[in-house]
Amino acid sequence: MHWQITDLIPHRDPMRLIDHLIDWQADAIRVGLRVPAQGPFHEPEGVPAFVGIEYMAQAVAAWAGCQARKRGAEPPLGFLLGTRRYACSIAHFPPGMALEIQAHCELMGENGLGAFTCRILSGDAVLAEALISVFEPPDAATFLESTNP
Repeated sequence: MHWQITDLIPHRDPMRLIDHLIDWQADAIRVGLRVPAQGPFHEPEGVPAFVGIEYMAQAVAAWAGCQARKRGAEPPLGFLLGTRRYACSIAHFPPGMALEIQAHCELMGENGLGAFTCRILSGDAVLAEALISVFEPPDAATFLESTNP
């Protein structure tokens, strides 16, 4: 099955940063994007390297969306809890650069807590790596209401 990114993640322009699904499996996903020349994070040199964390988080969101669509459900709402060991070899992603973001599920608990190893590549070159932690509550609406006094 091959879905459009807009069918898999809740993010919409201008905050939808990934462009397309390349491939997905039960425990991994690959998505792609072309670094924009303009956008909410754009600087004269390109998109700052720290935005790579959001690229990774959106790849994980797309993975969860694929899992949901496979079951006939809507993509879930999830939260990025944190990042460990984010390392990027460049300061900015230059406009026009094609990137592939890979995410591999290391753990996804019954309680909605998950951990993914992620990489950002340009061609065969690995530009960034990290371990990200996520939370997918069973009922996002109830969870959001319980955190909002």
